[in-house]
Parts: sequence; structure tokens; C-alpha cells
Amino acid sequence: MGSHVENIGALERRFDITISLEQLQGEIDNRLKQLTKTVKLHGFRTGKVPLAMIQKMYGGQVRQDVLNDAVHKGFKDTVKEQNLQVVGYPRFEAKVDGTDNTQYTVSATFEVYPEIVLGDLSKQSIERPEVRIEEDDIEKTLKIICKQRVTYKKIQRSARNGDRIEIDFRGTVDGKEFSGGSAEGVQLILGDGKYLKDFEAPIVDMEIGQRKTVDVVFPEDYHGKDLSGKTAAFEITLKDLEEPIFPVIDAAFAQSMGIPDGDVKKLREGVHKDIEHEASRRIRVKLKEQLMRALVNVTQFDAPVVLVNQEKERLLQSAKSEFESRGIKSDKLPFTAGSFEEKAEYRVKLGLIISELINVHQLKPTPAQIRSVIEDAAQSYENPDQVVKWHYASEDRLKEAEALALEENVANWALSKVNITDKTITFDELMGRV
Repeated sequence: MGSHVENIGALERRFDITISLEQLQGEIDNRLKQLTKTVKLHGFRTGKVPLAMIQKMYGGQVRQDVLNDAVHKGFKDTVKEQNLQVVGYPRFEAKVDGTDNTQYTVSATFEVYPEIVLGDLSKQSIERPEVRIEEDDIEKTLKIICKQRVTYKKIQRSARNGDRIEIDFRGTVDGKEFSGGSAEGVQLILGDGKYLKDFEAPIVDMEIGQRKTVDVVFPEDYHGKDLSGKTAAFEITLKDLEEPIFPVIDAAFAQSMGIPDGDVKKLREGVHKDIEHEASRRIRVKLKEQLMRALVNVTQFDAPVVLVNQEKERLLQSAKSEFESRGIKSDKLPFTAGSFEEKAEYRVKLGLIISELINVHQLKPTPAQIRSVIEDAAQSYENPDQVVKWHYASEDRLKEAEALALEENVANWALSKVNITDKTITFDELMGRV
């Protein structure tokens, strides 16, 4: 066996594995002899098949199996001897030497985990949002709740933004129909922006039964490459029209929101409390994002290519699933695995840094911390106790909570090291509404 390890890149390593053909043949012979005891062949009793026939039938496969086992054992022994932390699987290549028929040599190429030296966070600065909940925030939230509980009724008038409408449409480019350009009985909320503005805006003021042809210019970055930058003519027919009816914020509404006595003041107090809880959660998320980015910024090392490639593929498959759930075929997607290079590298680096922090600073969460994460998440639901039991009923869900608790420990550790600047913002800014 050879044990000289060659550095051929930042993290890529290579060494040779040399196997004695004499020892290899000895193991092949032993395995073939073992086969004679178990192989069943028509015309022979079990254990009576001649060795020559066994060799003819299974010799090639047994030789390959023995060779593979020897190569993998040689690789494992050298890795242990050299104390190498291997990432992924090695690539084996046979080395041909016509002058030596007594041994077989294979070259093993692989990556190792990088040495991670945690950087100095004391020179990193982050902004901590500070939010004061105003009466206007409560009003806006109640309007959002009302919008979620909207009902509709049929009405005879021209269409307005906010109406629920039903349309038929037929689109053509240069006089020819295109895939996905025609449909019947499509429902949409006018003005919600589900469709392109050029498509929706002309429907305003149309009446039931009216037909209109409009030109729609597809943006250059449109997900359907066949249509990007092109102009399509759509013939639109308005078939049905319903206006929105929003609930009145009164005692009945308060009761429907879980206030038994219908006290609207208690409803507003409850909404205030929910907003504060959501603001606290959002602030923590923004802090974590900055802290994680700071950790990556100050800790310099090369990410293993094999891990980055795996993460790129995972991100690609996740994006495909999301688009397919929207009815967009995967062969029409405007990106490849390479599109996720930067994001994948960041995630891999962050994961390795977090693992190092856990080991160096003993940040593994306690059962009490995990339960705290679960109970905090459960407060957003009507029956928190049931949500807590639901988490503990599944090992996978419990692991998700453990990962969140671990992330919280890492964030708390990093928070104690960085420079923090408080910045006052509105609740709308925190929620990304402006």
C-alpha cells in the first residue's frame, strides 16, 4: 500500500493504492472455493460442482469484487493512517505499468474538509431593528384579516379593481396561438396582479358579455423564454362579475375571531399582542440573517466542491418543484444548477462554520431549549398545547425544532461578539410592505 498523499488543489488530495496480485489471486481462489459449497447447477448436487466450472462461470465477477474490496480497504486504511477527513466519495483510476506484473495500482482522488479558523466578529457591525406598534398598525392588520374573510356577490355593473371576475381568453403571437395562451372560465381578483398589468388593466370598466382585444407585451425576463419580449394579442370575454363584501368589525366579527363576549376592544388588544409577537419574530430573523452573513464574511476558507455541487442540485430540485406546483413545466425554467452557485457555496460554508462553533463552544441545545422553540412556534395557533404534542409525536419534526434551537444558540453566541446599532423602523418596513 502507498501512503504518500499529494495535494493537487486547495482541498483535493490524491494517493496511490498498490495491491499485490499474488494476495489478490489468493483471495479470489478462496472465494471461488467457497462458492463450490453453495452454487446450485442443473445436473450436479449442491457442493459437487467442479471448481473449473465455477471459475468459468463466476471467475470474472469474483475477481472484480475482490479487487474492489481491496481498493476500498486500502483507501480506508490510508485515510485512517493519515487522519484525513474525506468529503463525499473518492474517484479511482487504474494506473497501468507494463513492466510490473506482480502488483495492481490505483490512484484515489478526493476532497477533504477544510480547516476552519473562526474569524474575529468584534469588527463586524449589524443593525438591530426597533419597532413601536402604532394604532395605525392595528387598523391595517384588521383590514388584512377582513380581506382574508371577504365574500362575494353577483352584481350587474362594469368591472372594478377588487372584483372577482370570470373570463375566457385567447392569445396569439403574429396571428398564431401559443401554449398556455388560451383558457375558459378563469377566475381572478381584478387588480391583484396575478396576470400582467397589460392584460388586467383593460378589463376595468368591461361589462358582462363584453369582448375586448388587447395587446400584451411580455417582459424580457418572463419565465417563458419563447414569449419574453414579444407582443401578444389577447381576445378577452368577461363572463361573470362579483363584488367583494368585507365584514364589519363589530361584536359578531370579534366572536368569529375567538372573543366569546364579542368585545371589540379585546379583539384589538389581541391583534396588538399578535403584531408584537410577529414583530419580535421578524426582528430575530433579520438579526440571524446578519449574524450568519457576518460569520461567513470573517471566516475565510474554500468550500468543498462536492458539497457545493450537492447543494446546487438540491436548490435546483426545490425550485423545479415550486415552479411545477404553479403549473410551469420544468423544461421551461430560466435557470440551471449553475444559477445557484453563490447561494450553494454560502450555505455550505455556513453549515461548516456552525458545525465548528458547536464543537468548539459546546452550543448543542438542551431539551429545555428545544421545548422553548416549539412552545414559541405554537403560540401562533389556536390550540398551542396540541401543536406542542404534534411536534413531539414525530422524530423528524423534533429534529427540525432542534435545528432551530441550535441556530438560536449560534446566533446568541455571535450576538455577544458583534457591534450592534439600533435602528428605529416602522412595522410596515419590518414586514416589507414599503
